[in-house]
Amino acid sequence: MRPWPTPQIPELPAPTDGHRPVVRIHDTTTGRLVEAAPGPTARSYVCGITPYDATHLGHAATYIAFDLLHRAWIDAGKQVTYASNVTDVDDPLLERAAATGVDWRDLAADQVALFREDMTALGVVPPDPWTGVAEYVGPIAEAVARMLEDGTAYRVPMEPGAGGDDPCLGDVYADLTADPDFGAVSGYDEATMAELFAERGGDPDREGKKNPLDPLLWRRERPGEPTWDGGVLGTGRPGWHVECTVIARDGIGLPFDVQGGGSDLVFPHHEMSVSHGRMLDGAGSAPGAHAHAGLIAYEGHKMSKSRGNLVLVSALRRDGVDPMAVRLGILSQHYRTEWEWTHDLLTTAQARLERWREAVSGNGGPAWQDTLAELRAALADDLDAPRALAAVDAWADRALEPGRDTAADTEGAPGVVARAVNALLGVRL
Repeated sequence: MRPWPTPQIPELPAPTDGHRPVVRIHDTTTGRLVEAAPGPTARSYVCGITPYDATHLGHAATYIAFDLLHRAWIDAGKQVTYASNVTDVDDPLLERAAATGVDWRDLAADQVALFREDMTALGVVPPDPWTGVAEYVGPIAEAVARMLEDGTAYRVPMEPGAGGDDPCLGDVYADLTADPDFGAVSGYDEATMAELFAERGGDPDREGKKNPLDPLLWRRERPGEPTWDGGVLGTGRPGWHVECTVIARDGIGLPFDVQGGGSDLVFPHHEMSVSHGRMLDGAGSAPGAHAHAGLIAYEGHKMSKSRGNLVLVSALRRDGVDPMAVRLGILSQHYRTEWEWTHDLLTTAQARLERWREAVSGNGGPAWQDTLAELRAALADDLDAPRALAAVDAWADRALEPGRDTAADTEGAPGVVARAVNALLGVRL
């Protein structure tokens, strides 16, 4: 799948003391700040969209959060590899296509194209590789077949009419008893896992499963659903969690440094995908850290497609809102918090953007060294974007102070600050 264009990331002056801060991020599993990538390379996998209604601000906030991480890594001199996926065949997509009378492939293609446009406008560094599930069914099916052969998966009989030409082959589920470390990502107790599994796409009541939490790996052919040849699995399509496992494994290798996504992916999605990785590649395949962005509310409720209270990036752009103001509005909130998008928040972001642009419009200005150091330190401290914004605000306040003495101005300081804001925060001034 073709990603969107990579934004230009300006090169910044090295720290005066020669030492860049170590980038640390909150690890959901341990609850502690950890060095996100201790070596010269940095690899992350951030779960992608299901393209049936892209891109709302919840999506944007998640991808901007991890964009900050990637920019901080790049500034630290690391070789960064970031992979992601598009779940372009899944129940919600098929349901939306059926409800609107649109072919599911056309719906997915339209929404993926819109997502590309939104991410380009917001200045998000694209993943590479960026893989659609529909184009990667073959390798996923091979992985599921291997799990069956290894005894870490099993078949469950289907209802009459399912299975196409070979109904004797059942759906395939992972056997969680084969993974003694299951539950290590979230740390949730069994009751919490059962509740979330039922709420978030699981089928705990499926007859024939060994364990209510066992997740689907391969769904056999059903009338009216897209289907692929799965070889020994029979015709069908992949389950949700194993898709990310195989795409990440083949795209950047296991283990990688950071697994990212929204906080609603902690369980079951990230728990299950990591478990599948252990079943396929052994105990040492889990990511070094698991990082999650908080969920966004609008009009008093969590922003969700089912509720319909979405604020779409494309709609804001059609209304003439500068995408950099949207990005600044998101950056004004710490990525791990849950917060609400409001008109006042956007208005504040628009005013901040204009003030910053005014402040960097001259050739000389207050010294830039402390501001750049604070920007780096803020992002290294669990991607603290509000702290970074405050540092630029302080510099802009000095630059725009009425009647200030300009005799001590540093020539070129506004340009350095503008490049730093672009490189580290992704905001083009």
